[in-house]
Amino acid sequence: MTSPGARSRIRWEGNSNREIRGWPKDVRQNIGAELQRLEDRERPLDSRSMGSSLPGVSELRDEDGSYWYRLLYWPHSGWIYVLHCFQKRTNQTSRPDIELARERMKRVLLRKDTPAREENEGA
Repeated sequence: MTSPGARSRIRWEGNSNREIRGWPKDVRQNIGAELQRLEDRERPLDSRSMGSSLPGVSELRDEDGSYWYRLLYWPHSGWIYVLHCFQKRTNQTSRPDIELARERMKRVLLRKDTPAREENEGA
């Protein structure tokens, strides 16, 4: 999770941040650029909704020769929750990956985080 007092709207859930750090450098840079677009309230270049399997959740996507890399994120209450990061070899997202993201969404809702403040709020 993002450190207290940090200005970023991105909140890392579970082991997501640790997982992404193990990805190839070029994939991390590409996904990082997409996260920065989200942070800047811009549309990512390669994002897709998870549809009915995870309503409100989208994925950032990248690939290299061996794997497809996915970062599942959920914009909620002004925050960008990174629910799950994983690599896969097939086009389908596995049921355990979907269930893990769903469980992390539930934990976020139970935590009742204070909504993220706008940058110019209170200025």
